[in-house]
Amino acid sequence: MENNTSLQQQLLEAGVHFGHLKKKWNPKMLPYIFAEKKGIHIIDLNKTVEGLQEAAAALKSIAKSGKKIMFVATKKQAKEIVADAARNINMPYVTERWLGGMLTNFATIRKSVKKMQSIEKMLQDGTFDNITKKERLTLSRDKEKMEKVLGGIAQLARVPAALFMVDISHEHIALAEAKRLGISTFGMVDTNSDPTKVDFAIPANDDATKSIAIVTSYICAAIAEGLSERATEKNEEVEEEEEADDKARKFDVEGGEDRERGRKPGAQGGGRGPGGQGGGANRGGGGRGPGGQGGANRGGGANRGGGAPGGQRRPSGAGSNGPRKPGGGR
Repeated sequence: MENNTSLQQQLLEAGVHFGHLKKKWNPKMLPYIFAEKKGIHIIDLNKTVEGLQEAAAALKSIAKSGKKIMFVATKKQAKEIVADAARNINMPYVTERWLGGMLTNFATIRKSVKKMQSIEKMLQDGTFDNITKKERLTLSRDKEKMEKVLGGIAQLARVPAALFMVDISHEHIALAEAKRLGISTFGMVDTNSDPTKVDFAIPANDDATKSIAIVTSYICAAIAEGLSERATEKNEEVEEEEEADDKARKFDVEGGEDRERGRKPGAQGGGRGPGGQGGGANRGGGGRGPGGQGGANRGGGANRGGGAPGGQRRPSGAGSNGPRKPGGGR
């Protein structure tokens, strides 16, 4: 409650409550008008605080999700204020002139932005030194014109998720394009505007620089908070992934050590030693070599079923083809 009271005091000092003349009012603004004084409507600051907090919460959630919010303010009083505020939070803005189709024909606008960026690249890599003076002058003029109008949306790769406007009556083209594309709209609404045209209306004086500055700064603070929360969550996710990777590596190392221990001699049953312990690498049977002796031949020294080293014969009848001749031959 104290925060609301202090915010109301700040809005009152900034002149946010001053509306237009009674004869210029829009009847749909009746719920937001507190009184009339000397032919001028006074805006209810309680409604202003409510609208401001709702808009700030919605914009914070949009910023936290990683989407872009475009600021639109082509009025002379609001240009510099809005441009500086948008640059501080790295959001796109339009403060010179709203080009028709900037949202509905975004692909064409992106082509113009790419052309402007290519001219900038030519300036940096020294390509301008290889062209004539007239061409250089023409390109420089084109770049200045495009930078003036498109400089604020140079880093905008896709259509923004929301539009924040100062004076929705003055920015009616931007509002119409946003409505056509289903983009969320936020705006400062004075007593001469229709608050039902925007999704989130902030009833406020949209002509005084102090009023524009305080509302814009409040909105930008909420967006910055959403961006910081998004960055914090990303860092936490990265840390969790790193911890999971470390655990996986540790598990693999421990599993590898266990496997190495299992491969050592004596860990398995029935070691394959010389002299026929547990059987050699070769199968037992009648020796095929001369003298029926071991080596790599079947029935020999380290062979399976072999008795003593040196290829000694089994007892009679263990051969594969009848009785053996002296010396182990068939």
